[in-house]
Amino acid sequence: LEQEIYRSSSSRPSSLWCIICFQSLNTILETMLRSSAAPLARRGIRQLSNKSHSPLEGDSGALATHVYHGMTTFLVGATPLYFLIPTTGFGVVDPVFGTALAVAIAGHSWVGLNYVATDYVPKISKSLLGPARILNAAIGVVTLVGMTAIAWNGKGGIKGSLGALWSPKKKE
Repeated sequence: LEQEIYRSSSSRPSSLWCIICFQSLNTILETMLRSSAAPLARRGIRQLSNKSHSPLEGDSGALATHVYHGMTTFLVGATPLYFLIPTTGFGVVDPVFGTALAVAIAGHSWVGLNYVATDYVPKISKSLLGPARILNAAIGVVTLVGMTAIAWNGKGGIKGSLGALWSPKKKE
């Protein structure tokens, strides 16, 4: 099978490898959508939110919880898949997949930090919850912009940047 996946005459992966990777991603996305869409359909979208929330409250309501769990499921499956896909010969696939990961990681961290702020900031001062949510949103935006820029930098994207952390510097 390895000989089928990688052609010995070229370092570029075969189309079989591409098909395997994209079928795996498709399965992950279908599972994520099924697991988060079924409870929403049973209860109905209107029942999920009984009061109006600020856009900064990323952790409020059942819909936010379902989206958060969907992002977690996506990250669990997509992150290893992203790092297993070879970077050569795919053109725009690596940056697009890197951008999808950047959006999921930034959103996941924003909602997760809002859960932390909701639990712990009121123990210090309830008046600090609003500024903490603004700080969480700013961290999410910086994460999104930074990881998207890295994904499209043309030097290997997120994989190349992480690999550069552990590769020795070239002596001139």
